[in-house]
Amino acid sequence: MTFANPVLLAVGLAIAAALACAAFAAGRRRARALASAGVTVGGGRARVAGVWFTIAGIAVLAVATAGPAVTIPVTHANGTVIIAMDVSGSMGATDVAPSRLGAAKKAAQAFVNAQPPSVDIGIVAFEQGGLEAAVPTADHTTTLAAIGRLSTGGGTSLGSAILASLSAITHRTVSVSPNGSPPSIGFWPSATIVLFSDGGDGAAASGSSGTPGTDTTAAAQVAQVAGVHVDTVGVGTAAGTTVDVEGYHLFTGLDEATLKSISQATGGTYHPASTASELNGIASSINLRLTVTHQPLPLAGAFIALALALLAAGAVLTIARTGRVV
Repeated sequence: MTFANPVLLAVGLAIAAALACAAFAAGRRRARALASAGVTVGGGRARVAGVWFTIAGIAVLAVATAGPAVTIPVTHANGTVIIAMDVSGSMGATDVAPSRLGAAKKAAQAFVNAQPPSVDIGIVAFEQGGLEAAVPTADHTTTLAAIGRLSTGGGTSLGSAILASLSAITHRTVSVSPNGSPPSIGFWPSATIVLFSDGGDGAAASGSSGTPGTDTTAAAQVAQVAGVHVDTVGVGTAAGTTVDVEGYHLFTGLDEATLKSISQATGGTYHPASTASELNGIASSINLRLTVTHQPLPLAGAFIALALALLAAGAVLTIARTGRVV
């Protein structure tokens, strides 16, 4: 417990202590006087109870005037969220109505609408390289407008999307060195990246297996070291469909393995969304990390109420005992 004015507390308690000493001394003098006169008076404690209740009320009132307060932990959503939206050609596929990108945009807008003003939200649209479309801001109207302007085109680079999102969070260009070692960008535990994609990664084409390519793995490592969780949302179906990209008919299906590996590497969560209804529920399934702050809770009102109760009790006991108000 803290006090806004400890001097008032000291003065008030000193007055209450002085009154207590005076009441105790007066009681002893009265008892000696009655004993010397040979008078026996019963119910001594009941007789002085009103006085002691009054003194206790004054002491509590002294605490109230000093401005007592306690600090309590309060959890609330706070921090920065980057919505990384895959706008590659494969997101034009219609295995999720009306299209992968159209459904993802609707889900992203619902997610933005569900966030309090204390959360800054930015947008990174990515194809073959990340493109920051809207910097993190508490003005969610700007974010919603940026989402609405997104359209498909180009290839996909999940690694570049993560790095561009980290650049938006840290307000500095984040890149991976040629040897793959993650750069030091500080620790951002209140930041989250929500990545909407079908998992197709052009950067993984150079990999020798079905696992994400070095670019994506290195980018996820940067996010993990910085304390930034990446929640991935898989948009599309495993059965897949064909899509027209620059005059070519290409087959595209949901690559859950890539998206799961990114979320697992960064401490995030993978959210499957193979239907429009699943995408509509994304806003409630993504849980942002809560920030704990310590806020003061004033207690003066409670102490004043207690003081009034004690003073009232003291007055009632005194009146009942003596029949006088003063």
